[in-house]
Amino acid sequence: MAEAAQQMETVADMLSLRVLARLLDYPTEELQAAAPEMIEILNAERRLSAARRTALMDWCQRLLEADIMELQAEYVALFDRGRNTSLLLFEHVHGESRDRGQAMVDLMAEYRAAGFELDAHELPDYLPLFLEYLSTRSEAEIGRWLGEIRHILALLTARLEEREADYALVPLALLALIGADDDVAAHRQTAKEEAPDYTAEALDEVWEEEAVRFTADSDQDCALQSAEGRRLAERKKTVPSDPVRILPGSAASSAADRGPTDR
Repeated sequence: MAEAAQQMETVADMLSLRVLARLLDYPTEELQAAAPEMIEILNAERRLSAARRTALMDWCQRLLEADIMELQAEYVALFDRGRNTSLLLFEHVHGESRDRGQAMVDLMAEYRAAGFELDAHELPDYLPLFLEYLSTRSEAEIGRWLGEIRHILALLTARLEEREADYALVPLALLALIGADDDVAAHRQTAKEEAPDYTAEALDEVWEEEAVRFTADSDQDCALQSAEGRRLAERKKTVPSDPVRILPGSAASSAADRGPTDR
């Protein structure tokens, strides 16, 4: 019983991770409608500094007031054109190699061992999905996992900052949770000097270099080849995404009542 109570407290205390996950998701009208709830959670949980919370809450307000078509166009331009700002974690480490397939198998095993079941819409290394998983874990596990991917988060932050995208606030906040936000400085020059990989010319080069293989060595290779196509196809469907369920009961108000101090 004590163990179950401790797990419930952990989940309630880390709702801000779910907010960060939602902020990296493809924008929908449901996400816009949830913006006031997300602002409430960020304001109630004092795990981030006041300045970082304010920046994230201001972004939530901008999402609420923005034109949904413009938000979606910006998202696709940032995350579905080129690989430098991909939200697929292992793409930054393994590219499209077979090693990435094994890494995803291992991560899936981690999810299943924890009772975290996935649907077929996203690959297991999709960052928003990974953050959903972390929101169910203990603080020690959250710190360990964020530490494992801190180099990816730092480079992603620098690249998104270079493109002046609000989305940079999310990986920067994740780094701040483990006291590693200074890591970004080491990557800013790299991000500044990189050739853009999202232009029409750059994308054409990628298509020429990676012609579709009709004799893939394994089902894993096929899945990796079609990862981006699967995500884009999902977004074209008229079926709405799962409702944004962030705040169970009065967890945010309870967090506010506890009144923890800023880190």
